Amino acid sequence: MKPVPIDPGLFRDRREAGRLLAEKLAPYANRPDVLVLALPRGGVPVAYEVARALGAPLDVFVVRKLGVPGYEELAMGAVATGGVRVLNDQIVDRLGIPDHLIDAVAAREQQELSRRELLYRGGRPPPNIRGRTVILVDDGLATGATMHAAIQALRQQQPARIVVAVPTASPETCEEMRAEVDDVICAITPEPFHAVGLWYQDFSQTTDEEVRDLLSRGDTSERSEADQRRPR
Repeated sequence: MKPVPIDPGLFRDRREAGRLLAEKLAPYANRPDVLVLALPRGGVPVAYEVARALGAPLDVFVVRKLGVPGYEELAMGAVATGGVRVLNDQIVDRLGIPDHLIDAVAAREQQELSRRELLYRGGRPPPNIRGRTVILVDDGLATGATMHAAIQALRQQQPARIVVAVPTASPETCEEMRAEVDDVICAITPEPFHAVGLWYQDFSQTTDEEVRDLLSRGDTSERSEADQRRPR
């Protein structure tokens, strides 16, 4: 498919990007099995607008990369919401990383993950994912490393379907995702891509306070469970 020229700064901010993305997710609107999960922090404002437009509950799926000791930018795995840990066996085996080092890194990242979940979700439990159609939302994909980790972790919780939805992504990364999940929605895939932030006029950092505010205003996991039990 021939790329369509797009001017940088197409999206005013993440909230507007979420509204435009939601239009492409219309087939998932008003379905009781749908759950929107945001990758914090930047994915939350996008996902808030998606969840609101689709009439779906909103929550966060927190993922922390497990960096190889001494080469932290290289991921040997990840921990995620729900007590899930996934490892990249190829890297672990190739580098001969012992279990005690993996456990130490995982424990440290799990502590940070728990801190963020408590901060973002308060006392609410993680959402029930089994058998749901889960829409994973971020503000964009460059390499897609965090999203790959999220998909692996999410799959262990046995959703019925996984949908990746982002406002912008590199064409290559968007295409790679199609082999991993049931559906991929990338609103724009400009070429050359360069960076996610290039396609936003305002790409300022999302704060913890904004995440908490949007989650409290969005439909939470507790309310979604109640909605599923309510006759329709």
